[in-house]
Amino acid sequence: MNYKRYIAGAMALSMALGIAGCGSSASSSKAEDDFSATENVKVADTETIEAIPENAEKEILYLGEGDINPTKGNPEKSTELQLFESKGGSIRFQQTSNEDRFDNLAAAITANKDIPDIFKYEWLAFPSQVVKDMYQPIDDIVDFDAPLWSSAKETADQFVLNGKHYVAPLGYTASAMLCYDKDIIDAEGLEDPYELYANGEWTWSAWEEIMTSYVENAPADTERYGVNGFFRAHVIQQTGKKLVNFDMDNNQFVSNLNDPDIEKGQDFLYNLMKNGLILNGWVGSARDCFNDNCLFYAMGEWAYTGNQSPKDGENWGVVPIPEYDDNQQKITTSDMTAFMWVKGSTRKDAVKCWFECVRAAKTDPKYEQTNKDKFMENNPNWTDEMYDTKMDVVSDDYLMIFDYAYGASSALGDRKQFDGNQCLVDALYGEASTVNEEGNQSTWTQVREKYSATVDSELKELNNNIAKYKG
Repeated sequence: MNYKRYIAGAMALSMALGIAGCGSSASSSKAEDDFSATENVKVADTETIEAIPENAEKEILYLGEGDINPTKGNPEKSTELQLFESKGGSIRFQQTSNEDRFDNLAAAITANKDIPDIFKYEWLAFPSQVVKDMYQPIDDIVDFDAPLWSSAKETADQFVLNGKHYVAPLGYTASAMLCYDKDIIDAEGLEDPYELYANGEWTWSAWEEIMTSYVENAPADTERYGVNGFFRAHVIQQTGKKLVNFDMDNNQFVSNLNDPDIEKGQDFLYNLMKNGLILNGWVGSARDCFNDNCLFYAMGEWAYTGNQSPKDGENWGVVPIPEYDDNQQKITTSDMTAFMWVKGSTRKDAVKCWFECVRAAKTDPKYEQTNKDKFMENNPNWTDEMYDTKMDVVSDDYLMIFDYAYGASSALGDRKQFDGNQCLVDALYGEASTVNEEGNQSTWTQVREKYSATVDSELKELNNNIAKYKG
């Protein structure tokens, strides 16, 4: 199965799991709200966050695909929501679909009616939707010199236009990690990836060596593979490089397709594919991946937690995407928890309080054990080793990296504008390490030449729009 079909399968499963919801925009149903939230883990209050002023509006409207409030399918009330409610706040949910979310947001802003206060940060938000006047700067409600926010400033500074911040990083999860079965590693006599990671030796070459040994030691008439899932962009970004850079001095976005480190990363992936280490096609879970004789499953944590979590008797491990041998750095391709402050929202005090509650819940040491208790209760077969790894890769020791290419324009970052299953940036990252429907594999040079003119033209239009944008 080729890469496009793989992405299609990924999207289909994510929709089924509610990550990319379906259906038209509507309020949350009575059935979803008709339950009692679990109370198994208590959340301590905090005096570091001020309550919403008495004369301020305390309810904020959230337009999104999934409710922030507890639901029948996800009854655990989050730490941040409990904190927000203790400060007088509440969240009203207006549901939209993955397909319609941006259209519904734009329609509300244009009509100046039922304007949401917050909208989940996504790649397309910055910079393309900012210059379309869909969001407002956050500097009036976030002080990046304050203790709560100071460690977020390095990341927040990646989202600045005309000297103003538009994204307040609230927390992070790794966009992908590598999940594997420790029993398979032991049975094959391979080095445990976790031990290599713990010793600072988890690199591209170490990963490739483990996969090669596993594949080459396959019994007769058995096909083995090294890795399946989402990892291509993550591997390239371990170089610290992105397809599109931002020249802050000139307020311009520029193509970085000719960067030599990106080329080395693409060559590395090209050879993994050429040598039969990559299993293409959609595999729906880590367990299915292991059963298909594939050693590593690369995916976000949703794919090996909850219903996808290890079962009794299973012995899994997780490690980050391995580091670039030529320049080892601690880098995480991040799925950032953040909410855009929608243009036209007037509930400044409540939005400020919500941002602070989420930030505190995800970063204050006071809530580390609370969050772990909640997680381990729902994932009883995760080990402390797995959990500590998951948390390490989103610590301040790591650079959180985001590629502006995804957010430069709809033509680059919206899958609907490309082929409906993947966006053009996915193709840039992935076509040199996949085979097409005819069974041919392109080189990075061929892929770059195929799409570079489009990237250049989209960046030119974006930069023209930025020059006109006042913020």
